[in-house]
Amino acid sequence: MSNSKNNLWSNYFDLSANITVPFPLPSVIVNEYVENTNIPDALEQKLPLLLLRDKVTFPKVALPMDFTTTEEKALLKRVQDDGAYFVAIYSPSNLEGGALTKYLEGRMAVLCQVARVISVEEDLSSALVIGVLRVAISKVSMDGIYPEVTVVPREEKMGIKRREKDASAESVLKLAEVKELLVKNLSRRYDRVPSEVFSSIKSCEDPYYITNFAAVCCALKTPLQQKLLEVNTLSERMTEVLSYLYQEQELIAMREEIRSQAREDMDKQQKEYFLQQQIRVMQEELGGGGMELPSDELREKALHKEWPVSVAETFSKELRRLDNLNPHSPDFAVQFQYLETLLELPWSVYSKDNFSLSHAEKVLNKDHFGLDKVKDRILEHMAVIRLRRDMKSPILCLWGPPGVGKTSLGKSIADSLGRKYIRISLGGLHDEAEIRGHRRTYIGAMPGRIIQAIKKAGTSNPVIVLDEIDKIDSTHKGDPSAALLEVLDPEQNKSFHDNYIDIDYDLSNVMFVATANSLSTISRPLLDRMELIPVNGYITEEKLEIARRHLVPKQLKEHGIDQDCYTLKIPKSVMEIIIESYTRESGVRGLEKQIARIMRKFARRIGDSTSYSETLKPSDLKEYLGVPTYTRDLYQGNDYYGVVTGLAWTSVGGEILFIESSLHKGKDCKLTLTGNLGDVMKESATIALNYIKAHAEELGIQPEKLTDYDMHLHVPEGAIPKDGPSAGITMLTSFVSSLTKRKVKLSIAMTGEITLRGKVLPVGGIKEKILAAKRSKITDIILSEENKKDVEDINKLYTKGLTFHYVKDVSEVLNLALLPREEASK
Repeated sequence: MSNSKNNLWSNYFDLSANITVPFPLPSVIVNEYVENTNIPDALEQKLPLLLLRDKVTFPKVALPMDFTTTEEKALLKRVQDDGAYFVAIYSPSNLEGGALTKYLEGRMAVLCQVARVISVEEDLSSALVIGVLRVAISKVSMDGIYPEVTVVPREEKMGIKRREKDASAESVLKLAEVKELLVKNLSRRYDRVPSEVFSSIKSCEDPYYITNFAAVCCALKTPLQQKLLEVNTLSERMTEVLSYLYQEQELIAMREEIRSQAREDMDKQQKEYFLQQQIRVMQEELGGGGMELPSDELREKALHKEWPVSVAETFSKELRRLDNLNPHSPDFAVQFQYLETLLELPWSVYSKDNFSLSHAEKVLNKDHFGLDKVKDRILEHMAVIRLRRDMKSPILCLWGPPGVGKTSLGKSIADSLGRKYIRISLGGLHDEAEIRGHRRTYIGAMPGRIIQAIKKAGTSNPVIVLDEIDKIDSTHKGDPSAALLEVLDPEQNKSFHDNYIDIDYDLSNVMFVATANSLSTISRPLLDRMELIPVNGYITEEKLEIARRHLVPKQLKEHGIDQDCYTLKIPKSVMEIIIESYTRESGVRGLEKQIARIMRKFARRIGDSTSYSETLKPSDLKEYLGVPTYTRDLYQGNDYYGVVTGLAWTSVGGEILFIESSLHKGKDCKLTLTGNLGDVMKESATIALNYIKAHAEELGIQPEKLTDYDMHLHVPEGAIPKDGPSAGITMLTSFVSSLTKRKVKLSIAMTGEITLRGKVLPVGGIKEKILAAKRSKITDIILSEENKKDVEDINKLYTKGLTFHYVKDVSEVLNLALLPREEASK
């Protein structure tokens, strides 16, 4: 700041004082900035742009501003060094890139100049900024470290000398009214306002000047202040400002009334506390001993507790009941515990959310490998919450096979948002009171699990994971899933009623994340209240990466092998054998157990001083893990007539299954089914055989095969129940193979439902079935034409190395699956 300006400032203000509120400037200082002849030159060049997130500046108003980011500090340094002008404008925080440019172009802003740098620190710099001139942004450039803009002036009345001095009587009255309201509101809203502020307001007769200052001082939301800046005529702006000042006056009066009422209530509580202390002293005198009232501590805590008025009234009422109870009676302990619970609940405590999508994505990628679609869905939810802060928290349900990371995803969501994390296990829950709480009339009553979780979290907006929601059981004690309907309904959980505390608690800010292995056991009303996000299994490549990044380092550390003197390396080829031969799952929980077994064996070798290699070899696996456990669903080839490979979905992921059929002497091709098949699967077999009988000639089947023989169909592993329509084309192919003596092509599997007309219908669980086929070295898969969209929606990594054949009719299935007669006979 120049010496002349510095002298002017020191004549009017204490430059050593920290400036924390906006204030008007004496005209002599205003003119020094506003009448500067360099302004026209500045308007002809690109000017730095400062994006304001929580304030709007106006011409002729001095406003303290913080410069926190690297870009803002660079801008401050530039304009501070050469006294240059810059442009300031309010911009919503959710605008970036092209959307920000579109928002800025043509919008009103203010040409500003730094009057004084208040403080310069490593993480924060502050400066007093003066608005000079209202301008409109014409062009925006985002190429530099901070945005730059070209502007054009939009205020003809730039200085005091240029204004018309003959104001109408109405304008004079309106100006006086604005000044009077402004002084009153400022004096009532701020405890300490510099006297220079009031003297400047009272002595100023410039309506443009006073109107702008009043617009800044009004406790308006920032978008409304920007709207005032956009108003072109002074009279209209003054009218709107006057309206806002009256509204603010009413608001201040209301707040003062509430504050007065709160002070009266506090005085009443303190009076009661004083009387209780007197009673205590008298009891000590009468009893001769130091008798301490247990309610004193509760009453002291309640004085500093922020909670709803209804809760405070209930607490005071119940506290008076406690004072009337004998401390040695059972009811006293129940009442005391209830009051303690009310005090410990975080009624008005909320943790601050971190809505940075880049931070959330970083946390999710750090904790979980793969699951890209799941992460995208979670980030989409967070983006919506970021744009709409008052939006009701979504109810997410992550469902999929065990061990794929559903529960840990809930923990990552909490970490990315910066919220507390609480997990509630619902597996085996059968009592409704576990959710709603027990009434205090029962012995050992306590709040429900939801309220206990809120109490444990210490905030009213934690992330609560409802684990294994599909394992809830209903008994004569009630249906817990019915109680969860209120918890998980955004329209109802704002006033969740727990039987123990007997007061409505607001759960609308809690983010619930449910996990389940299967949706079939969850009630339909409960499903309707949740956003379903499938979490599918991992392929071998993903499991290898998860083991390298997470499982092996974790187990090395847990078993004390991550030290400089000894360590263990598991090569990728060895890990692949472990995955394929010792585990067979969609998740990685079993894989982690096998790695832990290896670590224990290795730790024992170290303890016994036995020779060992620090790199695990394939030949070592038999010694460390025993013989391979899983070989049953590896593809074994179709070397026999009637043996076809199918694909099935289970609650733990996908699997391949072998369907076998054979002919034996009989009559009318009667069908025998074995292998623990369900009703739907039996019906599919009947449909397949009846279709063959109706189209025997087209299929090249000799008539005597259908009159002199019977058919037997078997699905191995008879101890395991099997059901579903997706094996329809597999059974039909097996029957035709047995009847025509045509073998099935190598490395081919299939899944699909059939109709009596021979149409192939789509089935579900496509991704899980593809993972099972890939694990089993299948190369070709036959699917319904309508399942093509499901395959296209799957990550290309899952389908790499697989060839898909889409069919509409069973004739296409047979042409693709069966070898020609001459090749089959070889």
